[in-house]
Amino acid sequence: MNKPYRIVMLGKQGAGKGTQSSKLAATLGIAHISTGDMLRAAAREGTEFGKLAQGYMDKGELVPDSVILGAVEERLSRRDCAEDGFVLDGFPRNLAQAEALDKMLEPEGIKLVINLDVSTEVVMDRLSSRRVCTGCGRTYSVHHPPASNWTCDDCGSEVVQRADDTPEAIGRRLAIYEEATAPLIAWYQAKGCFVTVSGEGDFDAIFEEILATVERF
Repeated sequence: MNKPYRIVMLGKQGAGKGTQSSKLAATLGIAHISTGDMLRAAAREGTEFGKLAQGYMDKGELVPDSVILGAVEERLSRRDCAEDGFVLDGFPRNLAQAEALDKMLEPEGIKLVINLDVSTEVVMDRLSSRRVCTGCGRTYSVHHPPASNWTCDDCGSEVVQRADDTPEAIGRRLAIYEEATAPLIAWYQAKGCFVTVSGEGDFDAIFEEILATVERF
């Protein structure tokens, strides 16, 4: 695949999209765009947009298209995305968003969609054990905590469990994902740009498979 790279990383919450997308973006020299991070940053700032998004996230629900589409379009219009490309992490999440994304990127559209496939059992364990720094956003887990008393190794802020990482909230998010994403997967499969990669196992091995997939397209 040549620049500009236009890649979407799909998968259940906790599948490893963020970690793999970040490494892929760094390797290719392109932007890693996580809509979740965009929304949480707005929520931390206490903007009207952020407060609205936070209300949905706290309940483990997806943020409506009307809230997120404008922010995505603004980011993709910047020079780095236009010239070099991007990895979209967490967007699109349904068919309506995918169709809107295609219109934003006309005439070429998305070049490759990678679906990280992880079982529900693995996702539940990963997310329910996840802990996040309230200051810089660094991710930890109960299996790999910070060095001292649940304060961040990087910035010293408190490390907590997010409101949408409880088992109940995770279950709701997974149910919504399965309902919304099935038609999205079929849509991208019909376009011939969809590939599934297992998201379970060794991180580096998963990344090498992802990178090889990008190089084949």
